[in-house]
Amino acid sequence: MKKKVERQLEIRKIILNGKVHSQEELLMQLRKNGFELTQATLSRDLKVLQVAKVPHPTKGYIYTVPGAEKEEVSSERNRVNFLADGFKDIQFSGNLAVVKTSPGYANSIAAVIDKAEPWEIIGTVAGDDTILLIQREGIAKTDLVNALINVMPNLRGKL
Repeated sequence: MKKKVERQLEIRKIILNGKVHSQEELLMQLRKNGFELTQATLSRDLKVLQVAKVPHPTKGYIYTVPGAEKEEVSSERNRVNFLADGFKDIQFSGNLAVVKTSPGYANSIAAVIDKAEPWEIIGTVAGDDTILLIQREGIAKTDLVNALINVMPNLRGKL
């Protein structure tokens, strides 16, 4: 079974690339793409991704990702993925994580993380080449890492 982050990225991609009008249709597309999951898991993923239904002229209602038009997502994702090149290292201490970046990258990366508002991260404090991430109590390191990958997919393999 593929991992949660991969599944959620695929859900987002399917919604952005098509006019999905039901969970059943989305579930069938995910299974076709090699993801095995239940309707309950899909519902939880849709809630985490803050997916909403909006009116469509011919299909009634379709799913959408908040604030994401196709062109904006493409340019934003390229910008965000470019920032991932500045990522160097992450270390953990309790519910804190310290991210080391190339000089000049920390503020931009922290701003992207804050804008995405992942549930696992309460907030960030950035310098020039260091970011302090404050994670929620009880969040595992792997959950924090997955949240960062969800925000910046090019971090996969760097964390």
